[in-house]
Amino acid sequence: MNPSLERQLLRTFAQMIDDLESPKEIEIFFKDFFDQDELAKYVKRLAVAYWLKKGRDKENIQKNLQATPKEISKAQKSLKKEGVSLALKKIEAEEWASVWAKRIKKFSK
Repeated sequence: MNPSLERQLLRTFAQMIDDLESPKEIEIFFKDFFDQDELAKYVKRLAVAYWLKKGRDKENIQKNLQATPKEISKAQKSLKKEGVSLALKKIEAEEWASVWAKRIKKFSK
């Protein structure tokens, strides 16, 4: 594919994801667009990277996520990439917000 066209198509794809209204709409799109194996592969890759960043050991990740050593190695290398780092920061921010929302809810009762 022409590199210029490929960049344009990637931007269009990213914009379409951004235009979806909610996580539920994004999930519906992902489930309909990707086949079950593709979606599981990408979800697992992000989960392995997340657990590695959180300090889980490789044996734990292999057992719980049924990840192969190759998948773990690939995820380990991806931790150095800007996009993966950004995604993991977003996940951590959402976790932090959820924890504080629960704490605030306790105090407001």
